Amino acid sequence: MKRFGVVSTVVLFCLVGPIALAYAQQDQQEEKQTKHEEQAKPEKQKNGHQEQDQNRQQQQRAQQQEQDQNRGQQQRVQQQQQDQNKQQRVQQQQQDQNRQQQQVGRQQQEQQDLNRQRQQQGVQAQQQQERLSQQRQQQLIEQQQQRIAQYRQHLDQQQQQQQRQAVQQQTAMLREQNRASQYRFQEEYLERMRQQQVRLDNDRDHDYNRDPYFYTAPTYRYNRSGSYYETNQYGADLLRRSVNYGYEEGFHTGEADRQDRWRSDYRDSYAYQDANYGYTGYYVDQDEYNYYFRQGFSRGYEDGFSSRSQYGSYSNGSYSVLGAILGQILNFQSLR
Repeated sequence: MKRFGVVSTVVLFCLVGPIALAYAQQDQQEEKQTKHEEQAKPEKQKNGHQEQDQNRQQQQRAQQQEQDQNRGQQQRVQQQQQDQNKQQRVQQQQQDQNRQQQQVGRQQQEQQDLNRQRQQQGVQAQQQQERLSQQRQQQLIEQQQQRIAQYRQHLDQQQQQQQRQAVQQQTAMLREQNRASQYRFQEEYLERMRQQQVRLDNDRDHDYNRDPYFYTAPTYRYNRSGSYYETNQYGADLLRRSVNYGYEEGFHTGEADRQDRWRSDYRDSYAYQDANYGYTGYYVDQDEYNYYFRQGFSRGYEDGFSSRSQYGSYSNGSYSVLGAILGQILNFQSLR
């Protein structure tokens, strides 16, 4: 019986021992795993904090870049606004300057007109006392008849086929160059010249005996190209008109080239080359009228091309040379 108890104990130990050992090993593994997880938990927390810090830094950098872009855009907008304001101020100053120049020009023109009116009154008073001799009057009439005949011949030559072709070629060239404004101005100039010729053709019976130019004594002396000439009030008025006509035609020509964005060249204009607008063949020779017309034309072209009023002004629907400039061009010296 005692032996049976020992055997039972041994058998029980053999059965329970492996089971207990297995449980012991399992407990050890679970303990190791728990310990490993506890050790890994701070590391995960640490990695999580680092990732949050990185995300925060990226967001901050993105926000800073966006703020920098917004500031740069605001600065560009402010700079553009400042540039626009500066340009507006410059344009306003230029407009104010042009208005001042025009006002000065009008005042000078008004003063010049007043002086001329007073001078004409004085001349008329003198004319009542002084008249040219009959012989001298006849000489002037003969000169005038020769002058008008030469001018009519010049106009006839312009109507010849060769001259017409030259004008047509220049007109075609303007169209090819897309110079619409200059083309339109030249067509208007040619039309004015045709109307002027019609008026001249209708004036075939000029009454020289009643024309005061032919019996009025000279009142002015002037120099042109190194030679001195004399003329009376009526011849002087025609020369003034030639300068003013030239200035107005030149202004429109320069303005047209500016609108066409063409280079500055007043000599290229047909109106400058012709220089006969306003000339009727009376009182002064054609080359003399052409000379003073071109003097006004070149100055008008500069003002029109540059959109300024340095040499002339606009008044009562037309352009004219400033009184001081006109005096410099003609430089009349009174003989009385």
